[in-house]
Order: sequence, then C-alpha cells, then structure tokens
Amino acid sequence: MTTYAALLRAINVGGRRLPMAELRRLLEGFGHDRVRTHLQSGQAVFVSDHADEDALAAEISRALEARFGFAVDVIVRDHAYLKAVADACPFPAADLEPRRLHATYFSAPVDAARYADIDAAAHLPEEFRLGDRVLYLYAPDGVGRSKLAEVLSRPRRTKDVIATSRNWNTVLKLVELTAGAE
Repeated sequence: MTTYAALLRAINVGGRRLPMAELRRLLEGFGHDRVRTHLQSGQAVFVSDHADEDALAAEISRALEARFGFAVDVIVRDHAYLKAVADACPFPAADLEPRRLHATYFSAPVDAARYADIDAAAHLPEEFRLGDRVLYLYAPDGVGRSKLAEVLSRPRRTKDVIATSRNWNTVLKLVELTAGAE
C-alpha cells in the first residue's frame, strides 16, 4: 500500500466548484483507503495498492469530468516523491516565509530549454530553479505580484504537461499528510 497525494489543478477558482466532500467520496468509490482532503484548493491524500501514478491521475480526472461536467487536470505523487521535492529545495526554505516559496509540480519531466529565454537577472530578487518534475519559485513580494511567476506560467512553457503550483506551506503539509504508511 502506498500513500499518494492527488493534486488537482485550478479547483474552486473561477467558478470551477468542486466540494472536497465529493472528492473524498469519489476516491473512496475507487476503493482507496484513508482518504482525506486538505484545504479547498484541490489536494486529496489516499492510500492505494495501485502502483501507477499516471493511471491513477487519469482515472480521477475522467471521473471528475463525468461527475462535474468540466475537465480537471490531476497529478498524483507518492510520499517519497513529495518528500524528495521538499528535501531538494534549492532555496533556504527554513529561513524564508513559506508564502514566498512555491513549487510547481509537472506531470512529466521538463527541461531547462523551456525557460532558456528568461533573463533571470532582470527578475531578481525573484528566482526559479528546476528539479525532478518540479519548478521552485522564490517570490519575495508574493506570487500575486510576481512578474517572474507570470512569465513562468505562460502556456507555451507548460505545453504538453500538466502544471499545478502550491505554496511551501502546502508542500510541507502534503509531505506530512502522506507520511506514515510508507
């Protein structure tokens, strides 16, 4: 049995309402155990004997579209991956306000070529780094005011992959919520 987090993209924003109780029922209906949700922004944690993260994500996505009538991009990751992302943060996370640090999870590997045209020096003190299917963003004035976040999220940069971002508090909470059953 493996503990997973399902990360839903763009939920409960812009009119795309998805009650977390319904998400829990949907996951339980697939036979997953210990289903919990975190916040209202599209995170669910569950235990499953299914070993294929991409298949799990596709199953959840199809079921959500059938139930709610709109497409929902989903990324599923296990505890080991989530912990590795937190541990590999290239910024001094312990010394930063968690709301200033973000992780964008990708459904597949993303190479630096997608971001090669960004003039990093022009965006300082904001910075970003790529990791294993993740992009780390340090935005000292907040992501809402971040010009770099705007540049990083342009559709051509995330073409062919699902991308969904979480602030550092949520990154750490997902590590905590998925711990224990590994």
